[in-house]
Amino acid sequence: QVQLVESGGGLVQAGGSLRLSCAASGSILRINVMGWYRQAPGNQRELVAVITSGGTPNYQDSVKGRFTISRDNAKNTVYLQMNSLNPDDTAVYYCNANIARSRWSGSMNYWGKGTLVTVSS
Repeated sequence: QVQLVESGGGLVQAGGSLRLSCAASGSILRINVMGWYRQAPGNQRELVAVITSGGTPNYQDSVKGRFTISRDNAKNTVYLQMNSLNPDDTAVYYCNANIARSRWSGSMNYWGKGTLVTVSS
């Protein structure tokens, strides 16, 4: 079993900051790409940021310069530092990780249950 558990969501005023964390646990051989996605009411889930195992990040254009993704491979944890938040950032944020559980099995994508971020104007 593999679990991804997010934390750090909440209510913040426009212009404020939040830091999300996502820890992977269970039977894990290797974690490849980790990332954050979000889904606002009535919208499809969209990519926010991803980071490779080597630490190379990639961001959605709307969050470039405001959000920073990072990871601690020793802790199997990915972070999302969100600054200059605005109401358009309001959504449920989901953690995603591509994980190999053994040398004999391929890797699979796993999802967390999500954490709500609400930005008030």
